[in-house]
Amino acid sequence: MKPARSLIPIGTATFGPNTARRVRILESQLLTLLSRWGYREIILPTFEYLDVLSVGLAPEVLEKCYKFADWTTGRILVLRPDITAQIARMVAMGMGGDGLPLRLSYRTTVFRYEPEHAGREREVFQVGVELIGTDDAYADAEVLISLIELLKEVGLPDFKISVGHVGFYNALLNRSGLSGDGQRKAEIAAARKDLPLLESLLLKERISRKKIQVLLEAVGRCGQADVLEWGRTIAGKDSALTIPLTRLSTVYDLLGTAGLQDHLLIDLGEFRGFNYYDGVVFDVFTSSFGSELGGGGRYNHLLGRFGRELPSTGFALDMDRVFASLDSAAFQNGDQGLPLLLVSTHKHYGVAFKLAQQLRSEGFQVIQETEGPGKIDLAKQARIRSKKMGIFKAIIVGAPRVSLGYVMVMTLGALSKQPPLAKVLCDELPSFLRGQLHGRL
Repeated sequence: MKPARSLIPIGTATFGPNTARRVRILESQLLTLLSRWGYREIILPTFEYLDVLSVGLAPEVLEKCYKFADWTTGRILVLRPDITAQIARMVAMGMGGDGLPLRLSYRTTVFRYEPEHAGREREVFQVGVELIGTDDAYADAEVLISLIELLKEVGLPDFKISVGHVGFYNALLNRSGLSGDGQRKAEIAAARKDLPLLESLLLKERISRKKIQVLLEAVGRCGQADVLEWGRTIAGKDSALTIPLTRLSTVYDLLGTAGLQDHLLIDLGEFRGFNYYDGVVFDVFTSSFGSELGGGGRYNHLLGRFGRELPSTGFALDMDRVFASLDSAAFQNGDQGLPLLLVSTHKHYGVAFKLAQQLRSEGFQVIQETEGPGKIDLAKQARIRSKKMGIFKAIIVGAPRVSLGYVMVMTLGALSKQPPLAKVLCDELPSFLRGQLHGRL
């Protein structure tokens, strides 16, 4: 038998209404929190000219781009594979002026080809920030602290942020005597924590056993202040190693002053997979998900590739992974935004419509349904419809023998843990129902 053809491209996502609502709530919550730090949202185009954006992308990222021709100009377009390079292009080519530093936030999607067996998505939903125009430990600390506060606010359990400095490991590689090609391959292996591959690359280039031991040990060094002490021992008086360590140590101390060191792990082998990072870098992990949830770091020379040197740092979160990591309890407040079902008879359609509009004006989501003429058990219909739509609160207009002027509020069992049809809950009605409409229907 031939294998069944997939109906949607591999590595893409489809969200149903309930999941989409929760994801949007989460995104909005994150952007609102970021706005309190002074980060302003921007929206960028989904595709760019390849020849323009490519100066900010590593060859291995360019290989994974989705490319197609612009019918108007004939130039090759690319679906954005990386938002940081796109923002660097935007800022370097005209945005910013004298208003530095810039604090920018975004929610967007990036597209990169990943092999089916890699277990990674090809369409990645991200929320992130960029802090552009300042280069000091305080800016590095701000980005890390804002990230920690975001994750705490949304209820992410027991997360850790692995923090390192690209300059430290790069200096170790430079000191080893690797060729340019060998160093780039070693960087990729270190970023993936692939120690067997890293060791084989070093042996192939005849690096001494002593240097190999240090390079392998640095990748595995992860912990607290003791890791920095080990790094200082290895660095000695070599400024190429001591300068990155000093910066990393200062950032670590600043987060200690803020009472947030418990969320950090110092990782001297931290080496993110994009070649534009050149300073403090980090990744986010939690026990409830098997891969990193996002990360970021400093990229002081990326904007220079587009013609304007500006120091920058930032982070991005993979929203699918963050969402998957969160306990459902983190969204219990969002359940208050579930729609109400408003059911009425044909005779009471006009009154029900006015009621629905009033509820909508007060911020409620209302789905209005009308039953035709005839003897109909509205409560039964409401139960059936609510169950199908995942709604746990219904308002019935036109139900006979209900004390509150033919209006009845129904709480349905699945979500409320009430009997299938609860008593009339007058105290849960909006104030205008308890007052203005009492006895008038």
